[in-house]
Amino acid sequence: MMSVKTSQKIAKTLFWVAGFTTVAVLVLVIGYVMIEGLRHVDIEFLTGKPKKMGAEGGIFSIIVSTVYFTLLTLVIATPIGVGAALYLTEYTREGKITRIIRFGTEALAGIPSIVFGLFGFAFFVILLEPITHGWSLVSGALTGATMILPTMVRTSEEAIKTVPVSYREGSLALGATKWQTIVKVVLPTALPGIITGIILSIGRVIGETAALMLTLGGSMRMPHSIFDPARTMSMHLYLVALEVGTKPAIEKAFATATVLIITIFIINMTANRIMKRFISRMS
Repeated sequence: MMSVKTSQKIAKTLFWVAGFTTVAVLVLVIGYVMIEGLRHVDIEFLTGKPKKMGAEGGIFSIIVSTVYFTLLTLVIATPIGVGAALYLTEYTREGKITRIIRFGTEALAGIPSIVFGLFGFAFFVILLEPITHGWSLVSGALTGATMILPTMVRTSEEAIKTVPVSYREGSLALGATKWQTIVKVVLPTALPGIITGIILSIGRVIGETAALMLTLGGSMRMPHSIFDPARTMSMHLYLVALEVGTKPAIEKAFATATVLIITIFIINMTANRIMKRFISRMS
C-alpha cells in the first residue's frame, strides 16, 4: 500500500499543478491579447472616432458608452440588490417567503444571458418604448441590472451575515433604532463584501455581448443621454471581428480587447484601494 508521506507528496504535486495551470491559462490568454493589441493602441486610437464600421479610426465614443452603461447599470442594480439582501438578513426570519426569494435569485443566476436579452428586447425595447425610447442605454442598463442582481444579492447577503450579532446588540442597547443600526453599524462593517459583489457584477456586465446586442442598439456615435443607443467595448470587438472580419478590423478588435482588459484592471484596483481606505478609517 502507498505510504502516508507518498500520498501527501502526490496530493501536493497535483494541487500545485492545478494552481500553476490556472495561472498559466490566465497569463496565456491575457498575454496573447495584450501582445497582439498593444501594438495598435495609441492616442489616436483612444481619442478618435470609429470609422468604416470600426475597421478604422478610434474607440473614444465606445469607451464613453461603456462607462455610461456600466455606471447606469450599477445605479439601478446596487440599491435593489443591497436592499433585497438587507430584507433577507435583517427584516425576515427563515420561512416560505425567504425561501421563495432565494430560489428566485438562484434561478436568475442560472438563466443564460441571451434569455435576458430576449426579455429585455421584448419588455424594455418594445413594450416600454415610449419610456425607454427603444434601443438605448437605459434599456441595456435595465437588462444588465436584471443579470447582475443574483450576484449582487447573494454576495451582499453573505457579507451582511458576517457582521457579528454583538455589533447589532450593542448599537440597540445604546438606544439606536434598527435603521440607525443598519446604516451606522451593519452596512459599514459589511461594505468590503458588498464592494466585492459590485466588482464581480462589473466584470460580468462590462463583458456581456449577446444580451446587449438586443437592447443597447449598437450605435458607434457618442451618446448624449441615457435614451440614445450605444455600443460597449465587448460588443464593439465582437461585431468588428466577426461582421467586418478584415485584417485591419481584427487588429482593431485586439486593440479594443486590450483596452477592455486594462479598464477592468483599473476598476478593480480603484475599488480595492477605496475599500482599503474606508476600512482603515473605520478601524
